[in-house]
Amino acid sequence: MTRGRGLSVLALVCCLAVPTAARAAERYVLLISGASGSADHAERHAKWRAMLSKTFTESMGLPADHLTVLADRAADGAPGEDVATREAVRATFGRYAKTLTRADVLLVVLFGHSTFDGVDAKFNLVGPDLEAADWQRLLGAVPARIVFVNTTGASAPFLQRLAGPNRVLITATNNPAQQYDTVFPEFFSTAFNADSDLDKDGRISIWEAFAYSTQRVNEYYRQRGQLSVEHAVLDDTGDGVGKEAGQTGPDGSIASRTFFDTTDDPGKGAGPALSEMINRRNVLESEFEDLKKRRSFMPPGDYEKERERVLVEIARISREIRLEQKKRS
Repeated sequence: MTRGRGLSVLALVCCLAVPTAARAAERYVLLISGASGSADHAERHAKWRAMLSKTFTESMGLPADHLTVLADRAADGAPGEDVATREAVRATFGRYAKTLTRADVLLVVLFGHSTFDGVDAKFNLVGPDLEAADWQRLLGAVPARIVFVNTTGASAPFLQRLAGPNRVLITATNNPAQQYDTVFPEFFSTAFNADSDLDKDGRISIWEAFAYSTQRVNEYYRQRGQLSVEHAVLDDTGDGVGKEAGQTGPDGSIASRTFFDTTDDPGKGAGPALSEMINRRNVLESEFEDLKKRRSFMPPGDYEKERERVLVEIARISREIRLEQKKRS
């Protein structure tokens, strides 16, 4: 073999030996507010959509083309908004089914009104509605991890009917009888802020946003001397049985490790050091979830000691990640 040919073969072998980099996980957000029913409702829905849109695109770095907004006709003409019809919802999920991968994460948030007649559970769209079975088929065609949040009254039946693997489901109510307007969406639309960072690691998980919103709902009714007519629940085990933020149970493990910021996306040229820090933090977050599951089997002193150790380490590494990313920006 000649020297030139040998070098060519060697170069080819080296190229084949380098694995093709997989596409980085992407985050997508779909905000839907259906038929408002009144000018007052339309105004509130528009406010909540605007707050979440701004939070995700400006504060959390979500690319503008990864945010889709479907709204009531009253919001026609607003930048980036299409009418929330059954056809528009189906078309949107059709695009997701073709473009999203298993590594991606999709957040779907419903604002507006749901109904339940004892048989059919529907979310009210502009024109014909979609029943929970329709939503199940739409979600089932999308390979990504899905976070589905129904903030409306009468949302409880959606929890069981949409349950499945690799899904985080949140409903504003835990009982089909809770059909009144909810205040949960008002607080969920502001939940991705520093006040909801329960473990002080500089990031807001879906679980933290859920817990924050629930706390604010409870405070709302307590300050008015009223019994709460809504009890939000979360399910991420796939069994369709959710839990409230203050309850014990297995739900919450996936939600606590699901984020919509860009901290996990070091970008080109990040280098092995930053990637290692991010991997280390992910391991610690998993360790923290396992620790919580073992709490009842541990002496109280041991649990608190381990909890503090893990949370302090998570906070430390998160600070190092932010500093490293700041240097590279």
